Amino acid sequence: MTDYRLIYFSENRLPLGQLAAELDAILDKSRQNNVLVGVTGALMFSAGYFVQVLEGEQGAVEATFERIQQDSRHGDVQLVDFSPVAERTFSNWSMAYAGRREDASDELDAIGTKSGFDPSLLDGHQLFDKLKSRLLEAA
Repeated sequence: MTDYRLIYFSENRLPLGQLAAELDAILDKSRQNNVLVGVTGALMFSAGYFVQVLEGEQGAVEATFERIQQDSRHGDVQLVDFSPVAERTFSNWSMAYAGRREDASDELDAIGTKSGFDPSLLDGHQLFDKLKSRLLEAA
C-alpha cells in the first residue's frame, strides 16, 4: 500500500487570549484521531499561520484534511502538495509539534508576504524541509 504526504498551510483563527489552550486541544485531538486512522505528521504554528504535514494511506489523509478544512480555527486553508511517498518521514509521531518560535514565525510570515498566500507560488518541499529541520533542532 502506498503512503501519501499532504502539506498545507492555513491562517490562524484562534482567539488571541486562548492560543495556548486551543493549540493544546488541537494537538490532543489530532493525536487521538490520527492514531485511530493511521495518520502521522507534524505541525508548526506561528501567531498567524499553521503549517502541517500529514502522512498515511490516501483515504485517511484525505479525510483528515477534509476535517481540517471544516475547522473554524483554520482560515484560508491552502493545499501545497499531495503526493505518494516511498516512506513516511514522521512515522513515529501521531502529530509532532515543532512549536512556535520567533524565528519560525518570522520565516512563515516572510513566506506569506513573498507569496501573497498563493499556494501555486509556494514550494511544498521548502515548507516540508523547514518543518523537518525544526523538529530535528528540538530533538
